[in-house]
Amino acid sequence: MSDAPLIAIVGPTACGKTQRGVDLARRTGGEIVSADSRQIYRGMDVGTGKDLGDYGEVPYHMIDIAPAGYRYNLFEYLRDASAALDDIASRGRKAIVVGGTGMYVETLLKGLALPEVPRDEELRQSLAGKSLDELTAILASMKRLHNTTDTDTVARATRAIEIETYYAAHPAEAEAARTGRPRKALIVGVDIPRDDRRRLISERLRRRFADEDMLGEVRRLLDSGIPPENLIYYGLEYKFLTLHAIGSMSRGEMEQALETAIHQFAKRQMTWFRGMERRGFTINWLPYDLGREEFTDRVLSMCDEIAR
Repeated sequence: MSDAPLIAIVGPTACGKTQRGVDLARRTGGEIVSADSRQIYRGMDVGTGKDLGDYGEVPYHMIDIAPAGYRYNLFEYLRDASAALDDIASRGRKAIVVGGTGMYVETLLKGLALPEVPRDEELRQSLAGKSLDELTAILASMKRLHNTTDTDTVARATRAIEIETYYAAHPAEAEAARTGRPRKALIVGVDIPRDDRRRLISERLRRRFADEDMLGEVRRLLDSGIPPENLIYYGLEYKFLTLHAIGSMSRGEMEQALETAIHQFAKRQMTWFRGMERRGFTINWLPYDLGREEFTDRVLSMCDEIAR
């Protein structure tokens, strides 16, 4: 693992993180490492807001590295993103981590290396048929729940219990997974007032339906042979658009439910980042509406202060 410092740009959905990261990469000759759990997948472009056209000549990593329908996990992310960071540092380039998946950002900056926890079919059979509330209670008895990510769905809660069960049986691996070698980083948060965030989310959603054909993207993914339940697993756009595409929701119900879910998701993202601050991370918040050059100047000024 390299000790080269990196910059992390974080914040809720629709706050403009990607453009900020690209501006910094252009100024520094750096490269982007995405920390977005759904931009991993090929063919899921509109719903995840990849905005690849914004990157231009800027190299990026951790985008389009797995097929849609696959269930990429945190172990794989830490393995692959760490390799990308080390590769960037070995070439003397600046790494800029950009994304709103707080768990990815936090665990990556902690320098954790998770073991590859195998499936436990006997455990899964014993959990089969339990409700999400029941699974959440079991998980809460095994560890402190800092967030709702592990308990969004029955599948995720089951996997989280599977991991904690493995850790209980392998304490040395559990200790290595919970400590780590923190990476030296400047974390910059894009700060956006709640009302502005809600407005931009709603505007972007309407644009994706009208100009960017988000529904068409989901139908193409289904037509390619991806089972509906695999797309529903990804949540948000892919969950609600798939439910509409297979006839389980009307268009109006889908649009209303999706908009509500994205607003709730943005709130959860901010809860995570505030939690990171309580857990000892310093996040330097800058206004979302700063001019592009001024935002970049201020970030680089903070980098210079760290280097002194």
